[in-house]
Amino acid sequence: MARLTTPEKILKAAHALFEREGAEAVTMRRVADAVGITPMAIYRHFPNRDALLKKLSDDSFQSVAHEWKSRARSRDVLKRLTALMEPYLDYALTHPHLFDHAFSVRRDDARRYPEDFHARLSPTFNVALDAVIEGMAQGVLKKDDPHDVAMTMWAHQHGLIALYRAGRFSYDEAQFRAFYLQSLRRLLDGIKA
Repeated sequence: MARLTTPEKILKAAHALFEREGAEAVTMRRVADAVGITPMAIYRHFPNRDALLKKLSDDSFQSVAHEWKSRARSRDVLKRLTALMEPYLDYALTHPHLFDHAFSVRRDDARRYPEDFHARLSPTFNVALDAVIEGMAQGVLKKDDPHDVAMTMWAHQHGLIALYRAGRFSYDEAQFRAFYLQSLRRLLDGIKA
């Protein structure tokens, strides 16, 4: 097995801190201590803490996008869109700190709708968008602005997850998961042609 490079060690240590304690825990000093280097050595690889956090977020988005692409292989557009619903919930519940940093915390480097999404800068959004575009072209989904439809679907998912994580449901995880999927199926039923 190949040895990790220093930047890879830094990212691995930062990721572990992030997962356990959130973005606030990712300080150059704590990461350096975990790697066994001086805090100043990190700056050779990452110009500042924000750059390190951005790299963690970007890597996380790429990982989620890869998983979504692997689940979105069905030729049936509705099955493909349905298959994308669970990974988002899984990610939110399994990686709450990364999820919050990616989607619920105001950040200057966050992608903005509509410009960044029309420019295809979101690897995760692009997977859903492509399925919506294909569904509209096949006549399976109502003709509409595909970006707005994909954003509506994402906002619906995100809103349900945010409410669940804020304790606004009395459901346990299994009950919420069933409600979440049924709610999203209702949304899909509403956009079918």
